[in-house]
Amino acid sequence: MSPASFSYTVVICHGSYHVPEHYRPFLAALEVEGIEAICPQLPSSDLSKLNIGDVSKPDYDREPPPGGYPQPVDDVKAVQEVLEHLIVESGKNVLLVGHSSGAFTATMAAVPKLQARTRKENGAPGGIIGIFYECGFMIPVGESVHSFFQPKDGSEPIKHGFNGLASTNEGAKYFFNGLEESVAKRYDGLLTASAPLTTVLDNDAYTALPLAYLVTEGDMALPSAYQKSMVAMQSQRPGVDLQLYRCPAGHSPHLAWVEGLVFLVRAFASKVLDAQM
Repeated sequence: MSPASFSYTVVICHGSYHVPEHYRPFLAALEVEGIEAICPQLPSSDLSKLNIGDVSKPDYDREPPPGGYPQPVDDVKAVQEVLEHLIVESGKNVLLVGHSSGAFTATMAAVPKLQARTRKENGAPGGIIGIFYECGFMIPVGESVHSFFQPKDGSEPIKHGFNGLASTNEGAKYFFNGLEESVAKRYDGLLTASAPLTTVLDNDAYTALPLAYLVTEGDMALPSAYQKSMVAMQSQRPGVDLQLYRCPAGHSPHLAWVEGLVFLVRAFASKVLDAQM
């Protein structure tokens, strides 16, 4: 197997309310290790696409943009544009990293034609080698992020925002615990907004690709018990190959636990690529 077969690019699917700047330290740390890393801005969290007026002074009570707010299906299109360039045009291996709700995007974007195994069967190089979930939403096939987190007992559904657009409250506390207060506040100031995520997952990458999941034990936004329940739900399915990791960080290991996250991403990717030999 050629040296190129052991190299790979990391594509990060960021979480709701986030922007690529939140992942800059992680991207830089990967690049120090010689790993190309990309985090595209996803439309569902892009203030310029949410009709909020001046992005420096957003007005979340305005009407939705023509055609409605961007949804995960739009995020998937943005990620697949990147994947098409890396895989189809350049023949590169790709490891997807899905953080928080970005895990849904990673799962849906990893369609069979872009998977390394499928491409190898067709004599083509490169492809998606696996998905690394960073305290991610492992939403079942046939559900959306919105439907999965709704009560299943017929009780009143959870409401979102005045016009269906929600922003964060106390982001420094819930998203960025574990960082110095001033740093947490700076990243809190970069958070944006998002509409309820109603795109339904129709791609079962869980059974098609090697998976890793990092449980964040100190998470105040998505408690570790909930993360573990999602992992258990998928792990019990036939054909699922999942490596479970744990760390003490909160909801942002890409900021508060960078060295550890880079180590685990490299270890998982190496394991997957070694298995392809």
